[in-house]
Amino acid sequence: MKKFTHDLIERSPVLLLVLSLATVSVGGLVEIVPLFFQHSLTKPIDTDGSPLDIQPYDALSLAGRDIYIREGCVSCHSQMIRPFRAETERYGHFSVAAESMYDRPFLWGSKRTGPDLARVGGRYTDEWHRVHLLNPRDVVPESNMPAFPWLDRPLSDSHIEQKMIVLRRLGHPYTDAEIAGAQQELEGATEMEAVIAYLQGLGTTLSNFK
Repeated sequence: MKKFTHDLIERSPVLLLVLSLATVSVGGLVEIVPLFFQHSLTKPIDTDGSPLDIQPYDALSLAGRDIYIREGCVSCHSQMIRPFRAETERYGHFSVAAESMYDRPFLWGSKRTGPDLARVGGRYTDEWHRVHLLNPRDVVPESNMPAFPWLDRPLSDSHIEQKMIVLRRLGHPYTDAEIAGAQQELEGATEMEAVIAYLQGLGTTLSNFK
């Protein structure tokens, strides 16, 4: 009987496909559904007993994030620390959903040609980042990261206010004053300074979490 059933499944492509999909679906649901009820992953977590005060990116960091995406940095650097000992010992506390509530799109992933940057904020000085972007091998001799010397040029983002208005419609709590002052905040800045401002903010929300 067992052999007959096995032969029947193997000889019927449609039945094999249906049973394979059913098996994968059940396995996926068993892994994914419990996560929706695990509050440490779906709700803002506490540091000193009060909820995390997660704020949207300011104008300079928002512009820097766009440049970070434009230059393809996300292709080599993930921003997702998984809850494995090998990762948390190297990078810090694992990533939680609340940290990405103002990321559109979020930049999670597992592609690591370079190290994960989810907790890079505050680890290095602005000058270190500047030198690293100009020529990575000046600070990390074994680095295979390309240099980005062209980022040392004036920042121009004439659409920053419109971006913030759209993001506010999507739920980002930008005030009228923040939007009105966005262009002024970018005045005199370089693209490199914007990218550094973005990097220096990554992971700082959870800096005091234990």
